[in-house]
Amino acid sequence: MLTSKNKLLIAALLFVFVATPAFAQRLVRPVFYGKSYYLTTTPDIAVKTNMLYDMTTTLNLAVEVRLGYQLTFDIPVNYNPWTFADNKKWKQLIVQPELRYWLYEAFKGHFFGAHLHGGVFNAGHWGAPFSDYMNTHRFEGWLLGAGLSYGYHWIFTYHWSLEATIGLGYAYMNYDTYYCETCGDYVERNVTHYLGPTRIGLSLLYMIK
Repeated sequence: MLTSKNKLLIAALLFVFVATPAFAQRLVRPVFYGKSYYLTTTPDIAVKTNMLYDMTTTLNLAVEVRLGYQLTFDIPVNYNPWTFADNKKWKQLIVQPELRYWLYEAFKGHFFGAHLHGGVFNAGHWGAPFSDYMNTHRFEGWLLGAGLSYGYHWIFTYHWSLEATIGLGYAYMNYDTYYCETCGDYVERNVTHYLGPTRIGLSLLYMIK
């Protein structure tokens, strides 16, 4: 007679033999771009959250769609409405659309991107690791800029994957400075031409289709 352990093993093997062909058919599918058909192993739409931004309590969500066999368009939105203890602020609403070129095919392996960014911010009264000046002042304004990025995409299952990316670029920042003892005394208006990291991410993705 079959033991419970053997029955469980047989059930697992049957599941593998039944599920694998269906799963494989779902992975490989024809798509039409331009004037040609291609076989692709990845979906067309992904929804993601940047776990590094999640750690800073910044609400964020991005949607990435396939434009071609090796092209995608990513639209992330970051929003932080919170005021923390001692009137610390890291408020922001930032949008950073990016066009990506994938070396193999969309949503698989290495990619390079070109992005724009724009938004508003209200930040200040932070000490270490920031400067003493930021600890005693608050900055409220807006920014616009652009940059280039590199990233890599790991596929775990048909629906779940992980993405790491880093980008460098420029941002024009126009903001008012306030003295932070009460965070209400106006000091001056400033313009900063920022050059440096403009994008960093470790994102969890759910592939929809």
